[in-house]
Amino acid sequence: MTPPRILIAGIGNIFLGDDGFGTEVARRLAGRALPPEVTLKDFGISGIDLTYALLDPYDLVILVDACARGGEPGTVYLMEPQTDGGSAAPFEAHSMNPVNVLRTVRQMGGARGKILLVGCEPADLGPEEGKLGLSDPVEAAIGEAIGMIEKLVAGKLGVSQ
Repeated sequence: MTPPRILIAGIGNIFLGDDGFGTEVARRLAGRALPPEVTLKDFGISGIDLTYALLDPYDLVILVDACARGGEPGTVYLMEPQTDGGSAAPFEAHSMNPVNVLRTVRQMGGARGKILLVGCEPADLGPEEGKLGLSDPVEAAIGEAIGMIEKLVAGKLGVSQ
């Protein structure tokens, strides 16, 4: 039996404050020992690269991104992205909308495995001219997000922690 294939995809723009959450989580995960079944990639704002990656047959995809849902800044969420009821919008060169990416991938016949989003409520997406660095609450949430991702991976691989 072939072991499950897992993709962890960091998403975000490091020049927009807390929008860099997914990128920072990916950077920190890169310094950890990951099972060989796991592919970790920081996609930043490249929706086209993420689209092509999702055409590969992964059993589990974990998207990691800032996710404004109205909670307290630094709140970590685990959810399944909803892609029903809409068509994909055209790609933009300097931004990424994960829902549009997922809609495009589904229209192209990809993304048959489970897709989850580990999101963090942002506190500050920076001014129009940009801002480097995460806010304190979002920075503090990185460890929780990494722990959640590691549990998801271990559960998919049937490994107890």
